Amino acid sequence: MLRIFSGLYKGRKLKTIVHPAVRPTTARVKLSFFDMFQEEIREKIFLDGFAGTGNIGIEALSRGADYVVFIEELVEAARVLQQNLDKIGIPRDHYRIIRGDYNRSVILLGKEGFKFDFIFLDPPYDLLGYADPLKVIYKRQILKENGLVVLERPSLLNFKTKYFECYRTQKMSRKCLDFFRLIPVHAG
Repeated sequence: MLRIFSGLYKGRKLKTIVHPAVRPTTARVKLSFFDMFQEEIREKIFLDGFAGTGNIGIEALSRGADYVVFIEELVEAARVLQQNLDKIGIPRDHYRIIRGDYNRSVILLGKEGFKFDFIFLDPPYDLLGYADPLKVIYKRQILKENGLVVLERPSLLNFKTKYFECYRTQKMSRKCLDFFRLIPVHAG
């Protein structure tokens, strides 16, 4: 069972599901990410792409994020995500769940004018072999100018994107977090 590590909902347990398409972010990876950005999460707009049952986004809300958008395609995972939010008692005006395809959901968010401070992506690892989930973020301009995209991936899988600058990689045995920001435009 997953749990919330810090903040308003510290210690609360999260339900998960057993499904081959759902692989919750491990406690070590989650803590590593949130320990780096403890105070910076507060009062921010956060996107939990490939949200599963809400492990990352609910932790962000617990640590003071103003609003979280969860994107999850799998019906069973989205149902458990809603149950987790309800069980914890998170007010509905602090989050939104989009149940659907990741790319289409980001396109929708772009049309609605959403801009995120933090985007956390924990996609199915095989997706990274043939697709770039950062491309749609760039094309739909949903990341704020000083925003950050964090991608979880297996350490043995190399991932490159031409749309953002990877300025840091945090390795944790068999997993990595890559930190991306918009490529700076130099004047002159």
